[in-house]
Amino acid sequence: MRKFLGIFLTVALTASMLVGCGSSATEEAPAADAAAEETATEETEAATPEDVADVDASGLKVGFIFLHDENSTYDLNFINAAKAACEEMGVEAVMKTNIPEGQECEDAACELADAGCDIVFADSFGHEGYMIEAAKQFPDVQFCHATGTMAHTEGLDNFHNAFASIYEGRYLAGVAAGLKINEMIEAGDFTEADAKIGYVGAYPYAEVISGYTSFYLGARSVCPTATMEVTFTNSWYDETAEKEAANNLIADGCILISQHADSMGAPTACETAGVPNVSYNGSTESACPNTFIVSSRIDWTPYFKYIIGCVAAGEKIATDYVGTIETGSVVLTDLGSAAAAGTQEAIDAAKAEMEAGTLHVFDTTTFTVNGEALTSYMADVDTDEAYEGDHEAIVDGYFAESGEGLRSAPYFNVQIDGITLIDK
Repeated sequence: MRKFLGIFLTVALTASMLVGCGSSATEEAPAADAAAEETATEETEAATPEDVADVDASGLKVGFIFLHDENSTYDLNFINAAKAACEEMGVEAVMKTNIPEGQECEDAACELADAGCDIVFADSFGHEGYMIEAAKQFPDVQFCHATGTMAHTEGLDNFHNAFASIYEGRYLAGVAAGLKINEMIEAGDFTEADAKIGYVGAYPYAEVISGYTSFYLGARSVCPTATMEVTFTNSWYDETAEKEAANNLIADGCILISQHADSMGAPTACETAGVPNVSYNGSTESACPNTFIVSSRIDWTPYFKYIIGCVAAGEKIATDYVGTIETGSVVLTDLGSAAAAGTQEAIDAAKAEMEAGTLHVFDTTTFTVNGEALTSYMADVDTDEAYEGDHEAIVDGYFAESGEGLRSAPYFNVQIDGITLIDK
């Protein structure tokens, strides 16, 4: 669930699209019912990445819609993946940048479809309603959308959502942050009581909450006294606001800063102040050589190759795709010079436990909510606009985030102890 700009407009669009096409029930012979059921089952089966790994995709054209341009770390991450995937697959890429979360998105999507694009992809949460409208107009074109929440309830064969288990990457980045704090404590720069992290978030929604919570849990796994303050800019890309937020957190005693926002505002504030920084969506070491520790990001290349392969092979694209560490969709950058000794070894060990299924990021034994263990939680997986709690998320002692045969976008929105939300 990414990019909540224009959220109220998205709500209105969602409400207008809830009216579905009805059909009258008729009496059918049991054999016919069985055949129909078998056909429906076959229609819901999606290809796996392995199914379409080596197809010939030459001749296809893919259109991309980006909220910003290369100046946004978020969009740059998508742009780089789109270029890499299309070059590797030998397909034509048509890119539209700086497309707002409004009617401009539907117009851009329709223009790309009219131009012969076999697939149209958009990267921002607020694009979703407009992509759905375009998908309805072009049933022979596949429309794919990152961070959205509606594909599994919309019921369109040519509209799909995708995300990745980035909370795992953020947890690993948190481990790096916690080790850096330990190093500063051991050096006598701070005491254990000073182990306060600052976090610059964009909006107070599930994707951001999931991200900063997983980061915090990673840090606390190696630095048990760590606490965290989170402030929101209410924008995905506002360099001035992000820099101001980071400076305010530093002034409030935060000794390390991380972020879920798209500009260089927070990292450059940290470099100026000499405060260690964990960035997002790519390395900031060239601009922040003295303070950069590590960055986590989603590598969208595997997903782009998957959807191109599906279309080339005539296979069904997954309604909700979740990339993982194992698929190469969740990655960390190389460590920066500010990382503590032993960081890579600690990250590698935690990653191996994740892959073995012995470490779960939201293990309910590692945090409390209002002083109590979280034993049950009804998550909202069908919509982000009106919380209703329609899915039990606590499975085998951990909060099962993203996927589970449901929507791909994060739905962890629990406020755990140790994290304080503050005003800018």
